Amino acid sequence: MRFDGRVVVLTGGAKGIGAVTAEAFADERARVAALDLDGAGIDKVVAAVSARGGEIVGLKADATSAKDIQSALDIVLGRWGRIDVLVNNAGAPGSLDKTPVVDLPEDQWDTVLDTNLKGTFITSQAVARTMLAGRVRGRIISMSSQWGKKGGALRAAYCASKFGIIGFTQSLAQELAPAGITVNAICPSAAETERLDHMGLRPDGSYDQKQREERIKNVAAGTPLGRIARPSDVAEVAAFLAGDAAEYITGQSINVTGGGVMH
Repeated sequence: MRFDGRVVVLTGGAKGIGAVTAEAFADERARVAALDLDGAGIDKVVAAVSARGGEIVGLKADATSAKDIQSALDIVLGRWGRIDVLVNNAGAPGSLDKTPVVDLPEDQWDTVLDTNLKGTFITSQAVARTMLAGRVRGRIISMSSQWGKKGGALRAAYCASKFGIIGFTQSLAQELAPAGITVNAICPSAAETERLDHMGLRPDGSYDQKQREERIKNVAAGTPLGRIARPSDVAEVAAFLAGDAAEYITGQSINVTGGGVMH
């Protein structure tokens, strides 16, 4: 097992890619701390992982709050004594900034940037400090997006946050390299999670499941590999970057897009 006894902290762990990533690490004997604002969702993930024989603790925490994050990390350190891997996966709601820039409310911009970018900074800073203090040759992995590689209409705040994560990743990778800590980002395309539910929203605000399915089918048709991402596609890349086989990879932003983005 790649992660036998290693401690993994994962933000945004209550659903979607986060939940699947928690399971992937726990299945390989990692000790997982799953953080999220959604306490009920975290409880479900803890129950699912525990039922598979995994070792996990669920902690309610706001990734944009340095106090929340430090309190959660103190619990992790008190329980397991170290942190080997951080996966920054906390993200703002997927439909929050689907608005032209000229109409985008400032508070929505702030929410997206605070959750996606500031949250990555706060959590990475706190975990990096523990790794340096413990002389742990750790791994920091952050979720960017294909929209961190290219701009898109009606995605200004999201693109800005995800481009920012890539720049932050490169800077932090250089700072932590002398300590043997690697820092990388993952850039997924659309993945089959609840974050795509906005595709089913009609102009009047009602929800249409068939519309969601049709729009996803159209996105898949425009992807070289012919489908959208599965959460497991992303989780497997996170596990690879966290493992010993990736110890010479740092400062990278790796596409998981089925060929939709190749730069």
